[in-house]
Amino acid sequence: MFSRLSKPQISLLTQCAKNFSTTQTAQRKVAVMGASGGIGQPLSMLMKNSPLVTQLSLYDIVHTPGVAADLSHIESPAKVTGFVGPEQLADSLKGCEVVVIPAGVPRKPGMTRDDLFNTNASIVANLAKACAENCPKAMICIISNPVNSTVPIAAEVYKKAGADASRIFGVTTLDIVRANTFVAELKSLDPTKVNVPVIGGHAGVTIIPLISQATPAVEFPEDQLKALTERIQDAGTEVVKAKAGAGSATLSMAYAGARFACSMIRALNGEPGVVECAYIRSTVTESTYFSTPIVLGPNGMEKNLGLGKLSDYEAKLVENALPELKSSIKKGESFVANM
Repeated sequence: MFSRLSKPQISLLTQCAKNFSTTQTAQRKVAVMGASGGIGQPLSMLMKNSPLVTQLSLYDIVHTPGVAADLSHIESPAKVTGFVGPEQLADSLKGCEVVVIPAGVPRKPGMTRDDLFNTNASIVANLAKACAENCPKAMICIISNPVNSTVPIAAEVYKKAGADASRIFGVTTLDIVRANTFVAELKSLDPTKVNVPVIGGHAGVTIIPLISQATPAVEFPEDQLKALTERIQDAGTEVVKAKAGAGSATLSMAYAGARFACSMIRALNGEPGVVECAYIRSTVTESTYFSTPIVLGPNGMEKNLGLGKLSDYEAKLVENALPELKSSIKKGESFVANM
């Protein structure tokens, strides 16, 4: 399914590190919400480096003018403007076509993504409300965890505001990036040539790598496949533990977020066949939100490529993920209902 219908993914290096003299016909304004944080700063730098971006709006509750000043010295075309505090939130979003939201608190050792819910739910709800009011046609790319709940939160806020919730995407790209990397390591392949779709959600057992649909085709013994799957599912915790209290996956997440944002801009610019996995409102399974490979277009999702042919092992992973996904979605929707 994925490998048959889609082109190989274009790496972020290809997307965002082109010669800065590249002429872009479209004028694209991108906002990063939470731009002063551990993900926000490197993500903002990657977006500043992209020739696809002409204006970069940086928002956070502290330090954004300094981050913007620092980035503005980089010799790339994007004009950078910093906005700080609630009173400047609306202005930071006006005219934006792509909004990337990494805002929130990071995980610490012993925490699950769901432990972040109480703090990050309010942050995402407030930012989603501001987006619905100030840039309702923008594509919203949500990184803030727990993504399994924050995407439904943003969607419910959009519904309340009468805005189009189909423009909201949960960024699960880091799971794909990790799967590509880990498979390449095990098979001695070039990771930029590996493409492993990852479906489901963005936490623990809801992360379902489809190794059977990898490009190029790979096979693993049952015990190795199980270990690989679990490593992809637990890779975020691997980083949290390695950083020993100093944070979570920030640099790799910034890379993945920039990759998704660049793909979105390429699709807005009319490039055909842009495919990424994303956590979206879905009818593919019993879960009302589910990540699958989708074709992006000028109006957001052009086509949902669905599950494709699953192995028996992968089908069982989907079955096991559904209860947790449903619970996380209900938690997010209930949060907005009780606001």
